[in-house]
Amino acid sequence: MTYFQSFNIFNSFCSGLSWESRSRAVEQVHLRCTEGSLEWMYPARALRIIFEPNIINSKHNTVCIKPRSPFQGANLYVERRRELHLLISEIDGSRKVHCFGMDSSHRVALFLQASPHEDLNRRTAGFQYELLNSQSSGPIFQKFALVEDACQPCDDGDLLMAVCTSDFVVRGSIISVTHDWENQISQVDIAALKVYRQRNSVFQLDDRSGTWTGFLRTLLQCRVKKGAGDFLFTGSEHFGNAWLGCAPRYKDFVEIYQKAKSLRSNPCDFQI
Repeated sequence: MTYFQSFNIFNSFCSGLSWESRSRAVEQVHLRCTEGSLEWMYPARALRIIFEPNIINSKHNTVCIKPRSPFQGANLYVERRRELHLLISEIDGSRKVHCFGMDSSHRVALFLQASPHEDLNRRTAGFQYELLNSQSSGPIFQKFALVEDACQPCDDGDLLMAVCTSDFVVRGSIISVTHDWENQISQVDIAALKVYRQRNSVFQLDDRSGTWTGFLRTLLQCRVKKGAGDFLFTGSEHFGNAWLGCAPRYKDFVEIYQKAKSLRSNPCDFQI
């Protein structure tokens, strides 16, 4: 189950949020959902933000942060061993995703410090966040935490589990593959015959053609190429983007699934 929250200086609507006012200098905020966003309008003084997933036996051990654009009025630091390390600078302007591990208590603290400005123009410092398991978070963690086995092929067990646990499962064909050399990402444009599941609206239905279209991302180092025929695309969604996971040819997957079903070893039922 996914827990989501959004917070700003005036309004919050998630039970996973708590706010402490211990001093006039630093306000303390606890974020207990596994993903969400924080927006601080007209930053003043500082916020100490503590991630504490409110889930029994939580397996989340990694926090990923993506700054909103523009990120103005503050600098963001990560707190490690009582020392602050700059993570996002107001003057940097980068929207790079930063990932870092939690400590043994499954918590991590950030420090959002307002920067001085003489004018009264509106400024907003905000970010999106996701709590992940580094062993199963897929390409989003592999890209930003430099996991080396990002492009390993899926075996039969991986394929069967992917259709049960992926954020999206789609049958379709590849329209084109384009490469972003600067960011080391490939984009795979998909024409989908059937959308079995999607967590968000990554694939959109064209009313005129009756075809679902969307695009997936993967690492450039995986060397994805356009192939003919139907595939079963699976993967994970992070920060509004769909990342490609296992993608067998559909006919191959059907054969693997039917064999597993006859042996009663399929982890879940899937509509062939």
